Amino acid sequence: MEISGIISAIVIGVIIGVLGRLVVPGRQHIGILWTIVVGIVAAFIGAGIASAFGVADTKGPDWIEWFIQIAVAAVGIAALDRVKVRR
Repeated sequence: MEISGIISAIVIGVIIGVLGRLVVPGRQHIGILWTIVVGIVAAFIGAGIASAFGVADTKGPDWIEWFIQIAVAAVGIAALDRVKVRR
């Protein structure tokens, strides 16, 4: 993977993480760094899921892939928030 691919993955991960955090209702008890990490992981997992269903490469914007990535990020943020609250 080239440096431009890594940088774009981080940028997309930040966007996905923030959007996922906005989808989860209430206050989350995790920091911005955890949001970014969850967003990056969700971007990769969501891309894999979209690819498995054959919706990763469409004509125009890949809205379905974005929705899948945001949903995975929201689930990840909610799960991490519950783990952090229990501690």
